[in-house]
Order: sequence, then structure tokens, then C-alpha cells
Amino acid sequence: MAMKMKAAIFLEPGRIILGEKPVPDVGPLDALLRITTTTICGTDVHILKGEYPVARGLTVGHEPVGIIEKLGSAVAGYREGQRVIAGAITPSGTSNASLCGFHSQCGGAHDHGWKAMGGWRFGNTIDGAQAEYLLVPDAMANLSPVPEGLTDEQVLMCPDILSTGFSGAESGRIRIGDTVAIFAQGPIGLCATAGARLMGATTIIAVDTVPERLAIARTMGADHVVDFSKIDPVDEIRRITDGRGVDVSIEALGRQATFEAALRVLRPGGTLSSLGVYSEDLRIPIDAFSAGLGDNRIVTTLCPGGKERMRRLMDVVASGRVDTGALVTHRFALDDIESAYELFANQRDGVLKVAIRP
Repeated sequence: MAMKMKAAIFLEPGRIILGEKPVPDVGPLDALLRITTTTICGTDVHILKGEYPVARGLTVGHEPVGIIEKLGSAVAGYREGQRVIAGAITPSGTSNASLCGFHSQCGGAHDHGWKAMGGWRFGNTIDGAQAEYLLVPDAMANLSPVPEGLTDEQVLMCPDILSTGFSGAESGRIRIGDTVAIFAQGPIGLCATAGARLMGATTIIAVDTVPERLAIARTMGADHVVDFSKIDPVDEIRRITDGRGVDVSIEALGRQATFEAALRVLRPGGTLSSLGVYSEDLRIPIDAFSAGLGDNRIVTTLCPGGKERMRRLMDVVASGRVDTGALVTHRFALDDIESAYELFANQRDGVLKVAIRP
């Protein structure tokens, strides 16, 4: 009889429950991880609410930290018992998308199409990480050993939040001496703030309304914080920049209002780097877009994954240049995952990220 494991399972919009599933079988290129710590992402809340469609019966979650329990017969370069992470995005390394340099868009070894978000498989097209065990496909492209001396919680943000936030700064092509505005200081916005500092921005403006988040934004690198509930952020950013506007704005929420504000604060020739997951159509106002003549770039990014990306992010954490410790505000056992969702989805009790332990 197949071994059983506990898992957080999507049943229908509004219902993610703790249930039981068989422990997955391991194919030649796969690895089975025993999960030691995982977390809930804002995207999982979109799934819970039915705003992002996934199959009923799917195990959710895409942020794994764990120990290799079993390796596929063709997997080389790893050993059972090794502590590893895998990115939220799991490229095969051999698809058209991977070989074009867009690993995030790689849906697997036989990916001939250009289905956007193809590389996001965990908790989207295959069973995810909020479980006792996780099957990692294309293990040799995706498993990254955790450096000695780093705790699970120190690397928990690397699979998604840190990778996504940093990629917002990277895609925006921030340069030394830039002025950057980051709209929303949830976990991803906070990591974008840290990424902007690492890339050399010297005036970083963080926009949110939650006092605790604005305080953490300062520790992550913000030079100015703007509470949008008290003041129009576009006016305030114009004031801070003496009317010049910002070189790069980063949208880290996924709403019309933040997208539009991020467009309005750009200098001519500036870049809007969009990270939000949008659940309805966006409008681009003609004045904010300078009628199409502003030399602006609007660029979108899906969290980069793969083992080399994970290695780099863990090196950033190990070097002490970024500390994501403040982002983990709550801890739950996997048995209490339903309570964790209730807290996280309703953004109660100052929650930023939760650590989930089987």
C-alpha cells in the first residue's frame, strides 16, 4: 500500500483544506523532498479566492525548503539527506523557453509553445509544497544546496519572494544613483526595496499604508516612506524628486491604482517594472502614458527560478547584505494550515509571511 502524507488541498474557491494523499513516486529525473519549512504566498490566496484557476484536488504552495528523501535514477550531483531548496519556478533547462534565456517561461522538457507562466508548476499545474513531501521535476536544473549555517527561515524567501522582488529591480535596470519608487510594501515590495538598494539606487521611496511595513521598508533600504492613506503618493513623489520623477517605479501589488500611480511618477524615459499579479484588465490613461511618446518602458517579470538563481540568492543572504528574517511574522504546523490561510488571507495581526512546518 502506498504511503500517505498530509497536504493542503484546493477543493473549490474558498476552500483549501488539510487532507491526505499518497507520497509521490519518483521518476528518473525527479527528486522527492521531505519538506521541513514552507510558506503561503499571496498567489495562493488568489487561488483560494478563485481569482486564479487551478485544478480541484491540487496540493498548493510553491516555496519549499527540505531534505532530499529520494533521488531519481538519472539524477547526478546530489545525495539523499542533503538540505536543499527549489525555486517556485522549475525550468527543465532544455525547452525552447529555457534556451531562449527565459527559464521562468519553461513549462517542461517538451515545451514547444509560449504559454506565459509555463515555468510555474508547483501548486499550479503539479502538486505543490504545502505537504509533508514534494516531488521536484527536473531535479538537476532545480535543486540548490543550502549553505552551512543558514536556517530554514533565512532561506525561505529565496524560492519566490526574494527572487521576485529582486527581479523587479533587475528588470527595471536600476543604475547607481537612480531614484526608485516601490508601490506596496508587502513581502515582494520589501524585497524589491532591498533589491533596489543592492543595485545602486540612492533615493528609494516606499509606498504603503501599514506603519509596520513602512518601518521594515526603512530597514530594507527605503530613504523615504509615503503613506498613501494620508497623502497622494504621486504628488508626494513629485515633491521628493523636485518634479523630476523617478527613473524606475516598481509595482508590487497588482491593482489598477498602483499601476497607474507607478506610471504617473516616471520621468520621461523611465521604466515601470511590474511584479503584481493582476486579476482584471488594466487601463493605461493617455496622459500618464504621454500619448505613447514618453520613451517609457513597461516590463513584466515572473519570478526567476532554477538552481543557479537560488544559489545566488542564498549567497546574498549568507553575505549579510539582505536580512529577510523580519518577514517571517507567524509560525504554524502543517496541521494548522487552514488557520494559517485564514490569518494570511485576511492580513490579520500584522502578518507578512508565515512559516509552515510539517
